Amino acid sequence: MNPIGLISMQYARPFTAAHFPLFKKMRDLGFDFVELLVPEPGEIDLAEARRALDDAGLDVVLAARVNLQRNLSSDDQKAHRAGIDYLRYTADCAAALGARVVGGPLTGNPLVFAGRAPLPVPEDERLARKERCVKGLVEAGNHAASAGVLLAIEPLNRFESDVLCTTQQAIELLEAVDHPAIKLMLDTFHMHMEEASIAEAIRLGGAYLVHFQANENHRGFPGTGSTDWISVGRALHEIGYNGPVSLEPFRRNDDRFGVPFAQWRPPHEDESERLAASAAFIKSHLTLTEYRR
Repeated sequence: MNPIGLISMQYARPFTAAHFPLFKKMRDLGFDFVELLVPEPGEIDLAEARRALDDAGLDVVLAARVNLQRNLSSDDQKAHRAGIDYLRYTADCAAALGARVVGGPLTGNPLVFAGRAPLPVPEDERLARKERCVKGLVEAGNHAASAGVLLAIEPLNRFESDVLCTTQQAIELLEAVDHPAIKLMLDTFHMHMEEASIAEAIRLGGAYLVHFQANENHRGFPGTGSTDWISVGRALHEIGYNGPVSLEPFRRNDDRFGVPFAQWRPPHEDESERLAASAAFIKSHLTLTEYRR
């Protein structure tokens, strides 16, 4: 059975030692692992965090946090170098925490979450970005491999990335990188906006897929949106995917740009019950016997 996890942002960002007691709560709600944002230096003690995870019986997957200053696709040498160094750092964090996968928009160049609007990208610049990403991922992949860690690139929707938006684009990049430590993660939230068929995109990425995020089109609790979970589960079964599946039905309400973000969904008094039901819902859709007929 696929392990089912929950993003740490469900409860807090940044996630600090004060939140470690939540590990047991996640486990009690039926989750097998936490998808933890890669901690910034000094944010948590990694050895202490690993002990807390072990005590709770919870595994961990890491989610990278990129920005314009650590930007693999950048033509600014300092930002590009910082992007490589950051990926190396994420692999070190993963090894210290006992995580096997670091996923996220590793190619960098964030849009809306860096306060930038999407703009057309000339073809020569697109290809130059791809070349810079290939170079950086190979170097970071060598370091990750030595730590026993996989780095998984994630396509985002067109409002969050102008580097990597579709599974096909990710496959083209992975084929160019051709490194055993560089793999793929997919998120159904982004796939709703960018893929003609989520199921076919899963099948396309099958050989590379090492992490999967099961999210509704509106970021709500699984089962409350328009995602066809039967077709998602069938496609994952057909490619033999047995890796981690995480949920991100989180709220967001920060003001990093001086203007508060609208909450993506309102808080619920029965949040724990809904999260437990979400974990059970996704597990049930990954194990339907009809997939095996």
